[in-house]
Amino acid sequence: MSLSDPLGDMLTRIRNGQKARKSAITSPSSNLRLNVLQVLKSEGYIRDYRREDTKDGQGEITIELKYYENAPVISKVDRVSKPGRRVYSNITDLKPVLNGLGISILSTSKGVLSDGAARELNVGGEVLCSVS
Repeated sequence: MSLSDPLGDMLTRIRNGQKARKSAITSPSSNLRLNVLQVLKSEGYIRDYRREDTKDGQGEITIELKYYENAPVISKVDRVSKPGRRVYSNITDLKPVLNGLGISILSTSKGVLSDGAARELNVGGEVLCSVS
């Protein structure tokens, strides 16, 4: 199955999985998805993830969702840059998400980074999504 927005598909699966109170969800694997999940894990928004090979060679990611006091840790996840409209930002123009309580995930020349890590490295790039 061909998807026009694979990252948006994964974020929707996370959103739907948390609404259904699932402990884990699965998504097809890609390098961009793995990099975004690494940022989400390091920032404490998901518990863990692991990649498993499938028969068709695509691979599958199992994402363990995180809850705190019976509420999902991720309250809102939005796709900012879409296939039809890419959004790029200098690090000086990037606004904090929820007054610093959330993060933006950027694809930069240094790799996929959270907005805090991008500020430390002083690099901008494509704003993939925002999480709060």
